[in-house]
Amino acid sequence: MSDKLRILLTGFGPFPGAPYNPTQPLVARLAQLRRPALDDAAISSHVFPVTYAAVDRQLPEVLAKEKPDAMLMFGLAARTPYLRIESRARNAVTMLWPDAANTRSSKRGIAANADAMSFGPHTARLLRAARLTGIDARPSRDAGAYLCNYLSWRAIENVKGGGPRLAAFVHIPLLARSGAVRRKGAPRITLEELVDAGEAMLMEMVQLVRKGRNTTA
Repeated sequence: MSDKLRILLTGFGPFPGAPYNPTQPLVARLAQLRRPALDDAAISSHVFPVTYAAVDRQLPEVLAKEKPDAMLMFGLAARTPYLRIESRARNAVTMLWPDAANTRSSKRGIAANADAMSFGPHTARLLRAARLTGIDARPSRDAGAYLCNYLSWRAIENVKGGGPRLAAFVHIPLLARSGAVRRKGAPRITLEELVDAGEAMLMEMVQLVRKGRNTTA
């Protein structure tokens, strides 16, 4: 087990304005995948409460427990009808919207005098992998200023600090509880389509970690 590639999938729970967060069923489905290409991979998952305190407390705990080689994180962008592959985390926190514990940030930045931090060039490969499934996926340089961006920032900090080799964050659109919403004249992405794209990105992350291990071996 110790020789396996270790991939951590993360999602978020509900938050004000979003009583249903589709990242939860998506992460659950991906964590249950059984594929020959994943035989050498151990897939774990974690769902964060949508609070700054929970991210600060639980992220170090889950990283210490799982010791992942890579993190593939998912968050909800309710007003975006397509998949967004984030390329960076901004040094920004909203002071307007409280988290699920009704806590507002007292400052506009995460770290003092710091520029945005990049996930790395592998995000382009995840974008390509997702698009090959036929889903509408687009690159993004703005992960917002809420918990998705905050987790992204903390994850990149851990990569730079010698934690996981790779991290990536993907914003998904809002779905109905049934997993499929089809408004008149505006087809919406379904849960099954998200699972297909998520699987493709997961496979790509596994390949990247495998290649990295072989290079340093």
